[in-house]
Amino acid sequence: MATESDAPHAPDGPDAPDAKPAGPAPLTPKQALFIQEYLVDANATAAAIRAGYSAHTAAVLGCRNLKKPEIAAALRAAMDARAHRTRITADRVLEQYARLAFFDVRTLYSADGALKPVHEWSDEAAAAGAAVETAEALEKSGPDKGAISGYVRKVKLADRRAALADLGKHLGLFAER
Repeated sequence: MATESDAPHAPDGPDAPDAKPAGPAPLTPKQALFIQEYLVDANATAAAIRAGYSAHTAAVLGCRNLKKPEIAAALRAAMDARAHRTRITADRVLEQYARLAFFDVRTLYSADGALKPVHEWSDEAAAAGAAVETAEALEKSGPDKGAISGYVRKVKLADRRAALADLGKHLGLFAER
């Protein structure tokens, strides 16, 4: 009668025939560079080219790299580290979109209808303002011709429609056709 100790036994540990390495495979220098380049613009093809892959195969290899578990894990870790370092989170981005989408232009004006000075704008108004242009209004005739008679201020706001569209897409409000 055979006992457990008498049964043939396959070797354990790293010398076992089907043993897999513990943990993810280390990245090659080219893969590590691919990750750094991907963080620049989230374009796998461009990142592959900048990392030294052939331009002819960059699209395929860039996509393939993103599917490799060790590269995907390293990329996720790098993106998480960047988000932590910059304090840019999905929630913060959505909050800014909401500021733009739901901004009330009336807050830029005082009760008498005059445009408030920029330093008096609320944080929401400042976030929604894309540009402020000031031009001098000059006297056109009379003894003061050419003298400054006032100022014309134009305020350009961020694109509300785009902010609403991006928020709607994020929330799944629009059916794709």
